[in-house]
Amino acid sequence: MDARTFLCMEPVGDNLHWQMRVEPQLTTPGNFLFGGCGLGAALVALEEASGRPTIWATGQYLSYAPTGSLLEWEVILAVVGGHITQGRAVGSVEGREILTVNAALGEGQVDLTGVWVEPPHVASPEECPPRFLPAIFRNTIMDEVDVRVANGRLLDEMDGEPGPPDSALWARVPGHLSPSAATLAIFGDYVSGGSSQPLGRRARGRSLDNTLRVVRLQPTEWVLVDIRMHALAGGYAQGVAFLWSQDGDLLATASQSFVVRLLDEDDRVTG
Repeated sequence: MDARTFLCMEPVGDNLHWQMRVEPQLTTPGNFLFGGCGLGAALVALEEASGRPTIWATGQYLSYAPTGSLLEWEVILAVVGGHITQGRAVGSVEGREILTVNAALGEGQVDLTGVWVEPPHVASPEECPPRFLPAIFRNTIMDEVDVRVANGRLLDEMDGEPGPPDSALWARVPGHLSPSAATLAIFGDYVSGGSSQPLGRRARGRSLDNTLRVVRLQPTEWVLVDIRMHALAGGYAQGVAFLWSQDGDLLATASQSFVVRLLDEDDRVTG
């Protein structure tokens, strides 16, 4: 199963028009489309329409696509150059705009490479514990992504004591052996979950935006989501994630602004 299938994306007439049914596997505990799935779906459409790989994309979330709704996509290729296409994808439900994704797609011509950051030293996915999930996360995207905690506290270990701003998760969508830009967009939306670590409180986020910058796609079963929270003020937080392969290759970087929401204690379950 590829990202297009997982995200329920289907073309409508041509590769500039698409639609997706917002199935429970693509949603948040609030019963609306998970932001990373929205960004990923847009990248499926933009890459198909342009015939080029993603370099950079950012999504702005304007409203919610409820579980069961039909999200319709329109792709606009604003500028098609010799090496780069600049475009956008607009997602709407019943004529109401839900999110807009702007992107640059293409490949560079300079044969030079360099990575000047390093992955954290963590145990392998098989040696890391599964992430604790409160009951409200059941039957959502969180059930579809296999996540192991590589650095940081489990949610059921939060005791109100502030901790370090950095954490890390191993993540995979079973069956997705080679990450695509769309798959990495889903993992990039895990930045918001990192707010629990410095707060010492069980928290989740509602995305205002997601940005993905692709470095290089490499085959890997697991992706290490290296989250670094930057700030929280007035209820709004921001942070970044470096997305690494199991071999230590930098695949992409992701950044996000989001509204922080504290989870109620009655959401707690064991497991």
